[in-house]
Amino acid sequence: MTNILLIIFLLIVVFVFLFLLFFYSKRDKRLTKKTTISPTYVPFIKEQELNPDISTDNWDLHKLRLNKFRRSQYKGLTFFVSSENRIYYLSEEGDKVYC
Repeated sequence: MTNILLIIFLLIVVFVFLFLLFFYSKRDKRLTKKTTISPTYVPFIKEQELNPDISTDNWDLHKLRLNKFRRSQYKGLTFFVSSENRIYYLSEEGDKVYC
């Protein structure tokens, strides 16, 4: 009788162990499937300084690029320097708007 109880007890322990192993392996798979959102790419200052087509919010960098390349993107809008050294941008209709 004690042998039967011992076998039943061992079977219960094995089933509990298998259940826990199955449960935790499923839980780990769910945790690894989560995706992380990476931050948007922000170019380095040196790269922004050498490329006037990258939009910037830095006013000093914008002025530096206008002097160097005679054009610069500032807050998504491209500014140009005319032959008379006046700063302008193009409107949606294509007209020059001087600042």
